[in-house]
Order: sequence, then structure tokens, then C-alpha cells
Amino acid sequence: MKYFWNLFKNIDRALVILPLCFALISIVMISSTASEGHFVFNKYVTIQIVAYFLGFAAIALVLLIDYKVFENWERPLYITSVLVLLTVYIPHLGVEQYGSRAWINLGIMNFQPSEIVKITFVILLALYFRRNHDNLWSYKGVLMSALYASPFIVIVLKEDLGGAIVLCFIWLAMVFYAGIDYRILGKFSCLFAISLPIVYRFMASHQKERIDAFLHPTNLGLGGNYQVWQSKVAIGSGGFFGKGLFQGTQKELKFVPVQKSDFIYSVIVEELGMIGGAVVILLYAIFLYRIAKIAYNAKDDFGALIAVGFIGMFGFQVFENIAMTMGIMPVTGITLPFISYGGSSVLANLIALGLILNVGIRSKIINF
Repeated sequence: MKYFWNLFKNIDRALVILPLCFALISIVMISSTASEGHFVFNKYVTIQIVAYFLGFAAIALVLLIDYKVFENWERPLYITSVLVLLTVYIPHLGVEQYGSRAWINLGIMNFQPSEIVKITFVILLALYFRRNHDNLWSYKGVLMSALYASPFIVIVLKEDLGGAIVLCFIWLAMVFYAGIDYRILGKFSCLFAISLPIVYRFMASHQKERIDAFLHPTNLGLGGNYQVWQSKVAIGSGGFFGKGLFQGTQKELKFVPVQKSDFIYSVIVEELGMIGGAVVILLYAIFLYRIAKIAYNAKDDFGALIAVGFIGMFGFQVFENIAMTMGIMPVTGITLPFISYGGSSVLANLIALGLILNVGIRSKIINF
């Protein structure tokens, strides 16, 4: 008992307080999308609250297990993660939602397997790069790391473009930290850019439509452009101080699409103004900074790589979600971490946070 008490004394309190702030923002803003002019305790709010309770319980459980235990689980974890991604294709279990078959039906809710696999993906890459970081100074070494990650990216890409891009950025952040030769990285980046037209040919029709819409933003006939336009109107109409909580008109009239998840930042800025939007960005900046501190102070490369992987995951998701609401990035269905509605997303993000805190509390000397 004293051992665990000493561990918990080392916890980064900011990384506990910040998710509570995100939870409050999330619950209030999801309620606001009910368009009743006041707080509404609907089923979406209920699911979000339950997800947060389960997520914080999961953090407590994750903290009890030394993260180094995963060092012995690489092969079964790799195989299991790939199989979990493939469950969406099991008849009567996998379901189609928002134009893609990326969910499984658990009865009480739909669950997105790729959310949990993002966590195991980070762990697996951390194990791989810790073992092979000396090989990253060669083309073969970088290519082998990409091949190691490719089954996850390819499976997710088939149905969820946004999820696949997140996995790519996790790989990029971790390979960068692991010590890749920058000249090799530059050449691989050029090769990737050249291959984009080929990748585009193999995308699903709804994925191609999102790319086309981004490249032709003035064509409101392309799917997604009208919604992005309405999102920008909502953000612009919020002004400096916003229209007031629960008072957003673009949201009220349902002009802003997918308000609870993809475009919740538009609702925040319309109602709370540029100040509210800036506060949210500041909270995320502090959140990422605290994770970076844990990565810097980690007692081993494995722990540091885990933290860096989650910086890549959270950092890109925050940037992409906010940028797409402003038309700066294409609409990919990536949600705003901790704030957007989604039980599987909230639960996975909190488990990821549990692993980050796990690295942090074990990076300090424990006195008995």
C-alpha cells in the first residue's frame, strides 16, 4: 500500500485537472447542441458522463500496472490489435456510420475499435523504436519501421481516413524522436508527396469527395463545403465575446453540421467567442506541454517514446479538428480530444492519459 501511495504522490496534477476542465466544457457544450436555450440532460450528455467516469476508473487501473510490463507482450499485442481492427467486418457486429464501416455494435452503444488500437499502436511502435533506433540512419531501417506500422494504417485507411492520418502522425512523431537521419526523412517525405495521387485512386468515394471539397472550397456543390462554410460563419459571428452560452443561432438553426462531435469547436466559438476558443487552445497547449515534460524526464526510452507518441496523437487531432472547422484543413472526421461527443473516444483518450501518467510517476525516485 505504501508503494502505491508513493507512486500516486508523484502524479502530474495538471494532467488530472485539465481533463476535468475538458469534461466540463464537453458536457456543457454537448448539452448546448440540444438547442433548448438552457442546459439539457439528454442521452448524449449521459453517455459522455458515463464515459468520463469509466475513463477515470481506467486511469486508476492503468496506474497500478508498471508500463514496462508491455515489453513482454509485443507479439500477442500486435496480432490482437490487427484482429481487433478487423472486427468491423464481422457480419452483424460491424456497423456503418457516417459513411464508413468503422464501428462495432455492442448493444448499448457503438464502439470504434481504431480508438483503442491507437493506444496499442503507440506501445508497439515504442517497443519497435527502442529496439531498432540505431537502424534509423539507413533507408532500410526507416522502411522497415514503416512496414511494421503499415498493417494498422492500411486497415484503418479503408474506412476511416482521419484515423489513418492520425496513425501516420504518431509514426512520424516517434520516428523523429527515435533519431531518424533528417536527410532520409526529407527524401521519404518527397516520396510520400509524389505517391499521394496513387493513394487517392484507392480511396473510398466519400474520402475522395472530402479531398475534392478541400481543393475546391468555393464549390458548395461538393460534399462538405457547405458545412464548412456554415462552420466559418458560426465562428465569425461569435465575435470577441460570443453570443452567450446556449444562445448560438447557427447552432440553433442546425446550420452547423455534426455539432456534438466534428464541429463542436464551432459551437464553442459562436457562443463563447474568440476568447472562449482561445482558452480551449491554451488548455490544450498546457496539456501537451505537460506531456512533453514527462517525455523529457522519463527514466527510459520506452517511456519517453510512449509519451511522444501520444503527443503526436493528441497534437495532430487538436490541430486538425480546429483547422477543419475554419476550412484550413480538409474535413476528415477527426474529433476534438476529450471535448467532442463519443464514448469510445473519451474512454480511449483517458486510457492513453493513464499510460502517460504511468510513465510520469515511475520516472521519479520513490522513497520508502
